[in-house]
Amino acid sequence: QVQLVESGGGLVQAGGSLRLSCSASGRTSGIYALAWFRQAPGQGREFVAGISWSAGNSNYADSVQGRFTISRDITKNTVYLQMNSLKPEDTAVYYCRASLRTMISDIDYWGQGTQVTVSS
Repeated sequence: QVQLVESGGGLVQAGGSLRLSCSASGRTSGIYALAWFRQAPGQGREFVAGISWSAGNSNYADSVQGRFTISRDITKNTVYLQMNSLKPEDTAVYYCRASLRTMISDIDYWGQGTQVTVSS
């Protein structure tokens, strides 16, 4: 089992910045990737950014490329999402997902989400 706790959400004006954090605990040794997703009201959950745990390779959704940066601190079992130049359309609940590799299969774990609201 892996437990994920997100923090750092809040209310910010358009053009502002926020940094989200996601701390992992439990069977963290099996984690091979972490990612951020978001879900706006009435919409499905969409991928925002992901990072490989060991190598630190990252990828982004086109909508956030150049504005958001994902990073991780292995010593703290924490992944971050630095969000700059925020837009009202970035308003959503942001979720952290950890992908764990076991002997049997890969398993995804999700955090409880943190609300980000960007006012115009």
